Order: sequence, then C-alpha cells, then structure tokens
Amino acid sequence: MPGFPITIALDRYDRHVPLFLGSIPGPGGLAYRALEVGMVPPRRDGVDRHGRMLRDGEFDAAEVSLASYIMAKSRGSTLQGVPIFPRKLYSQNHIFVNRRSGITTPADLRGRRVGLWAFQVTMSVLAKGDLQSFYGVPWREIRWITQHPEEIAWSEPGLEIERAPAGRDLAEMLVAGEIDAYIHPHPPHVVQRSAEVTRLFADVRAECARYTQARGYFPIMHLVAVKPERVAERPTLARELMALFDAAKEEAYDFYHDPGYGLPVFARNELEWQIDALGQDPWTSGIAANRTNLEQFIDYMVDQRLLDSRPSVDSLFHPSVHHT
Repeated sequence: MPGFPITIALDRYDRHVPLFLGSIPGPGGLAYRALEVGMVPPRRDGVDRHGRMLRDGEFDAAEVSLASYIMAKSRGSTLQGVPIFPRKLYSQNHIFVNRRSGITTPADLRGRRVGLWAFQVTMSVLAKGDLQSFYGVPWREIRWITQHPEEIAWSEPGLEIERAPAGRDLAEMLVAGEIDAYIHPHPPHVVQRSAEVTRLFADVRAECARYTQARGYFPIMHLVAVKPERVAERPTLARELMALFDAAKEEAYDFYHDPGYGLPVFARNELEWQIDALGQDPWTSGIAANRTNLEQFIDYMVDQRLLDSRPSVDSLFHPSVHHT
C-alpha cells in the first residue's frame, strides 16, 4: 500500500518538529502531511483543531482533547483512537492564585471562585479530579467560573457553574482579584508574569515529581483520533501512526544531546533532571503503559457527570492497537 496519503493535524511541539520537517519516512510508504493546527493562535494552518476534527471531521487524523474525545465517543462518534499521547501536563503546574487571596494550599480553595477555560476541558477535568482524589478537596465545594462554551454540547442541571461576565477575561479577573484562582492549559502571559499572581504550589517541580511517584504516570491531555474510513482503507494505519510518532519523538530527544539546542539555556540540564525524577521516557505510547492513567481519568469524568456510563479503556481505541 505505498503512497497512502493522510493529513495529520498537530500542534507545534518539539516532538512534532520532525513531522513538520518531513524528516521521518512514513512507515510502509505512508505519505503523511503534517498540518500545524493549534487551539491558541497564531498557527500556520489555523486553530480550533479539536472542533475541526471532532465536529467537522476535517482531517484524516488529528491530535484531540482526551475529555472531548471520550465524550464524543460516548455519544456515538465513529472516530478511532490511537494510543499516541502528544500532549501531557500536570494540573499542579497550571493552578494559579491571586497573592492577596490567602490561598497557599489546595484546602484553601474550598468555597473560592476558581476560573476554568471550560468545565469539560481535559485540564479542568484533571485538576478537579486531582484536587478531590489526591488532595482531599471535593471539587463540588469550589465555585467554578468558565470562560468559553463547551467543546461537546453538555449541561448538567444539578451543577452550579457560572459563566464569566460578557466581555470579561478570567486571566484579567485573576490579576484584579475578582476571582481567587485560575486553571488553564495555556496560561496567558498576564497570568504567568503578573506580580499579583503565583502558582498554588511553591515548588511545583517537586510536587509534580511526587505525583508521578505516587500515581505512576505523567497525565495525558491529548490523544490521536483517526477517521474510521481511513483505517478501513488501511488496516495497518493505527500501528503505523504509532511507529511514526515514536520515531519523531526519538529524533526530538536527540535534539537535546546538544546543550545549545534550545532557547532555554539549561534545556539539557532540565532533561537530565526529568530523567532522574520521572524516568527515561514519560511520553510512552500504547495502551498498557497508559492504562492506569486512562482508567483514573475516566473515573474523574464519571464523577464530574460528564459521562452517563463508564466506557472501557479498550473501547476508545481501534482494535488493532488493543495489545500495545
């Protein structure tokens, strides 16, 4: 099946640079075209990647939100998951508080006004779940304010979720002290650099390492979804995509052998710290290596009333990769 053409929509992470450069040969002659499609502008090939794939099926394959994908599958989506996880983040690194709020521990968030991009965003689901299961702070005891509409239409009458006032930005409201905390997968510059704002965890790297040591994983944000007709045309496609992404990741790791590769002066030193703290490769593909993470995340979604029933992990992925 040489020359099988496929479009893949991705964000511009270092592990995708080899795909944008075309330096990784497509397995079995796979003729892939990597499109730089993000969620936050500017990107070469536009934004709204999740919606363009989950709603419109615009691409043959795309990096999509884990939470939105699982919700779409629960509503009958025929997209097929591939256990490639291009984006992972710690909730601990994405919880910001106003310095004047007096919040210094997770317990201090009880009863406070906390902003979210949207309730079902993967980072939002992860943070709410971690606060409850890892820190003992029930997410129902926090007052949630959302900025954007949900990716997958959803409502739960029993939950009190406030929308930010029209024309107001939650990041600016945090700086002004109008909300107490803010959780965001792409923290705006004003949040990350304001003297009025700090992270909830003072030593966030140590806290993230503690989380991985306790839970055994680096939390998944995104997976790759493929249109079912493309997999039907080429039954080997899901595994070929795994091989393609793994090869790109290995080339990206090789970038960091040069201490001068990155804009961060100590990028190589950071990679060495990461290996010591998180293991040789926290970006492992496959279902087996990520099953605990996926099981926990599904539990979070059920508890947060985003799912009516609990899907199995295997049901999220194409059958050809069930034993990966």
